[in-house]
Amino acid sequence: MPEFAWPWMFLLLPLPWIVRRFVSPAAPGQALHLPHPGLQLAAVAEAAPSRMRSVVLVLAWCCLVGAAARPQWIGPPQSQERSGRAMMLAVDLSGSMRTSDMHLAGQPVTRFGAVEAIAGDFISRRSGDELGLILFGSRAFLVTPLTYDLAAVKAQLAGATVGLAGTETAIGDALGVAVKRLAAMPEQARVLVLLTDGVNNAGNITPLDAAHAAQSAGVRVYTIGIGATEMQVPDFFGTRTVNPSADLDEGMLRQIASETGGRYFRATDTSELATAYRTIDALEPMPQQGPPLRPRRELFRWPLLAGIALTLLSGLMLAPRRRLAVTT
Repeated sequence: MPEFAWPWMFLLLPLPWIVRRFVSPAAPGQALHLPHPGLQLAAVAEAAPSRMRSVVLVLAWCCLVGAAARPQWIGPPQSQERSGRAMMLAVDLSGSMRTSDMHLAGQPVTRFGAVEAIAGDFISRRSGDELGLILFGSRAFLVTPLTYDLAAVKAQLAGATVGLAGTETAIGDALGVAVKRLAAMPEQARVLVLLTDGVNNAGNITPLDAAHAAQSAGVRVYTIGIGATEMQVPDFFGTRTVNPSADLDEGMLRQIASETGGRYFRATDTSELATAYRTIDALEPMPQQGPPLRPRRELFRWPLLAGIALTLLSGLMLAPRRRLAVTT
């Protein structure tokens, strides 16, 4: 239905009548100064004001005031379905994430390549959640604050590169940044998904101290340890089998998840990584009705155009003005 955003603008409607009623026009002798004494102005022709032009001017003024009142078409209320969950993703960008021990669609990919593909799909399916992104290496950085714009979070993850935040791993700092951002959210809504392939060897906060802070703030932390357990590497005699995840501190990741009420996942391949994200995705959302939205469509252009057109029309309808003659 139509409404006016600024209805008080209609108080200006009688303004032209007030000006005409209380402000008298100046007499010819007062309006024009004649430099020579003895000269006077005499009216020799006068035309009656055009009634039609007055009507057109009144309509033009009404249209302009109506445009200033900002008419809008207000649609019916539309509810917003939101889960009420605020989720941060913390992704490791340390140098070891370049290790190509994962396979995706039958092709070898780096650990970060697998995370980018599978976590990107996870982000797309979290409609209704507020999501944020933290990238960490030697330092932790909040790349995307909590937002309902999932496309922006996914784009930031896709644009990241290994080593961008340094080649070491500051797990404690990443936890600290997430807790700081989630602490202001409703207690049951705070969730952090932390993915790493190594051990904490950088930063100013130890992972266990950060886990205690997360526990105190009511942040549930789900940890994912990524990396294969076997990998063929060339050596002097041909190839040998190594464990590329020997540095992964699983005990620390388990303890973080256990203390905060979360869960630890081990992803040795892309299938297990996808399973971990599907399990987290299956968390029961908290039903929450967002504030209703009413779509608004501005309509001021039409009365504005009508007012301008009527004003131009009144100019074409000007009645002959009073002609003045100079007499001595």
